[in-house]
Amino acid sequence: MPSMNELLTSCLILSCLLLCSETVPISMDKTKVKPPEETVEETPQSVDTGLHYDRYLREVIDYLEKDQHFREKLHNTDMEDIKQGKLAKELDFVSHHVRTKLDELKRQEVSRLRTLIKAKQDMEQGNGMAVDHQALLKQFEYLNHMNPHTFEVDDLDRLIKSATSDLENFDKERHEEFKRYEMTKEHERREHLKTLDEEERHKEEEHYEEMRKKHADHPKVNHPGSQDQLKEVWEDKDGLDPDDFDPKTFFNLHDSNGDGFFDEQELEALFTKELEKIYDPTNEEDDMVEMEEERLRMREHVMNEVDANKDRLVSLDEFLVATKKKEFLEPDSWETLEQNQAYTEEEMGEFESHLAQQEEELTMKAEHLKKQRDELERQQEQLNAQKLELQQAVEHMEKIKKTQSLEPPGGEVEDNAIPLAQNQGHPLPPGHAELPPHQELPHQELPQQGLPQDFHPGPPGYNQLPQQGLPQDLHPGPPGHNQLPQPGGHLEQTGHLLPPGEKHQPQEHNAIP
Repeated sequence: MPSMNELLTSCLILSCLLLCSETVPISMDKTKVKPPEETVEETPQSVDTGLHYDRYLREVIDYLEKDQHFREKLHNTDMEDIKQGKLAKELDFVSHHVRTKLDELKRQEVSRLRTLIKAKQDMEQGNGMAVDHQALLKQFEYLNHMNPHTFEVDDLDRLIKSATSDLENFDKERHEEFKRYEMTKEHERREHLKTLDEEERHKEEEHYEEMRKKHADHPKVNHPGSQDQLKEVWEDKDGLDPDDFDPKTFFNLHDSNGDGFFDEQELEALFTKELEKIYDPTNEEDDMVEMEEERLRMREHVMNEVDANKDRLVSLDEFLVATKKKEFLEPDSWETLEQNQAYTEEEMGEFESHLAQQEEELTMKAEHLKKQRDELERQQEQLNAQKLELQQAVEHMEKIKKTQSLEPPGGEVEDNAIPLAQNQGHPLPPGHAELPPHQELPHQELPQQGLPQDFHPGPPGYNQLPQQGLPQDLHPGPPGHNQLPQPGGHLEQTGHLLPPGEKHQPQEHNAIP
């Protein structure tokens, strides 16, 4: 005999069908009736694991579940057997179409990883950093990169083990990240107080305490996963009577993808009502980052209490077993984040010391970069000065070339110009020709025998005549020629130059009229 709950559920379903049905008129112009639009049921998306290969992991699982044989094995295999690689061996029985698609997914993932690693190498080498090849190769742990073309049993085994290990550490990393966020926020608040005077600092402290009290003033938060907490969801979200709460019906209503399991995303959705009691995005005192951390704490607590095989999924059987425990029926009170500080004062001190060290290193690095900049600027100034000197030298050479191009070619003398004596700049006397350039006349010594005592050799280039017997009006001429006496005078000895090899012969001097 059916129970009252089953009868009530049947009546509810029947009434929904009656309300949703439409009566069709007897006479209707079918040409004016639009055919009903076909609604394509969207496949529920898998949960984002947060792993850097999350997309590859989800696509592989989605295609494997399309194979009926593998899907049955997946749902019937224990988590420990999956971790030991027993499920990976079932890949040999997967259809050819699925295997071909898996091969394509692996090739795309290998290409993506190679692109990311190449970009990381270029960035690190550009910054002068040594490339950690072991860390880069670790990116390939979840697949066999030695065979980048086909998806084999080893690839599935690697993927399962890597995902299991990474997901176990994922929540821990998120908690550490939240702790750093909270300590950074507190550090910035303390540093801000140091910049204020005593009166302003006192006001800021009062405002801070007021916001803390206001945030803590909220309705009671039910223990996550308890009967009281699930009944509130049953009443507020599902619109059902709390007295008619049924765990199995509740599970089916909130198994959104209908796979027979509560995954992490479906569990976290159950805690929205409790989180809304504590956090409001419009309130100054409520931090939405803290709300997500609270959601994570609630989900972790339920998983630890209900997930018996630790596969990060809650099956219907596990859920029904948990609803019969004392913790479900008579839970303890739930302590929220404001009652459980994320860090200790000792951790805060270490964090601030680390920040001070980083700040000091950054200061030293900034000074080093400033010195490098100053040195580069000095070198640039030197280069600019050298460039300016070079430009001036080029301009000077161009002026010289331009001046030389304006002079007469070949050193020609202009018409009617009086020739000048070489190296002296004086006009030549009439009848004297200029000597060739750079040519000196040979110096001939006059015989000393028979010369007067008052005879002195002249400078090179001309022969000195004896002074004895010369007229008083005779003056020595310029070097290079023999001066003739003035009219009316007489010359006793000439100073003609002799060709090379000839000896001087004394001659009689006749007076020149």
